[in-house]
Amino acid sequence: MIYSYYPGCTLKTKAKELDEFARLSATKLGFTLEEIEEWQCCGAVYPLGTDEVASKLPVIRALNEAKKKNQPLVTLCSACHHVFKRVNDDMKNNKDIRDTVKNYDEELEYKGETEVLHYLEVIKNFVGFDKLKAMVETPLKGRKVGAYYGCMLLRPSSIMQFDDPENPTIFEDFLRAIGAEPVIYPYRNECCGGYISLKEKQKAQGMVEKIVENATSNGSKELITACPLCQYNVKQTAGEDLPVYYFTDLLAEALGLKEGEADV
Repeated sequence: MIYSYYPGCTLKTKAKELDEFARLSATKLGFTLEEIEEWQCCGAVYPLGTDEVASKLPVIRALNEAKKKNQPLVTLCSACHHVFKRVNDDMKNNKDIRDTVKNYDEELEYKGETEVLHYLEVIKNFVGFDKLKAMVETPLKGRKVGAYYGCMLLRPSSIMQFDDPENPTIFEDFLRAIGAEPVIYPYRNECCGGYISLKEKQKAQGMVEKIVENATSNGSKELITACPLCQYNVKQTAGEDLPVYYFTDLLAEALGLKEGEADV
């Protein structure tokens, strides 16, 4: 299966391992990520103004490229995924926004036809956790790992449709498939304060401290996430006592893909 792939800016810079290990793992798992040509930054923030269309155009163009190839579009970064899902919903259900987009670019004949998937959804729904488990070469036995979902993958749930926003399980099912012991802790779907971390550092710091304390008090020895901003914020607070990885790091490790195989 071939998927159109939108990596996003951070996966080309600070979060290269999230991208590189995802590509390596995809090859081993039997699907292909075909990077969209000439993609542009999605902005990482969904614009709430209904008349704000210009900043959505890069996302719409990427979605339209996937449509032309008749391929679902896959993302990895939680922020990118959030923006793509919500903009795609706009184009599917809001005629006023579609008309405004046409005023900007007459060639954009897009009405939300592309299916937007997160990489984890591809593993769950198209590879299957049972097949993933069978392909594991180095089970992560004895590893007590807490999954940190954050907020953007899950909310608004009516649009994201990623998992139950109050009691998600996809990360935990993934961890079981690669042989780790998932640690379920109440704050795994709380916001880390990523978007206020520059303006209100103390408030964001307090939010992250609660997440880290909650994870460790429930037995987490490691954390995984899909969000570069979440990873940065949590890692700064957790320090060396609680390593914070991208989920693709552990996926590649379990599949026997050595770290040196990725050009990170």
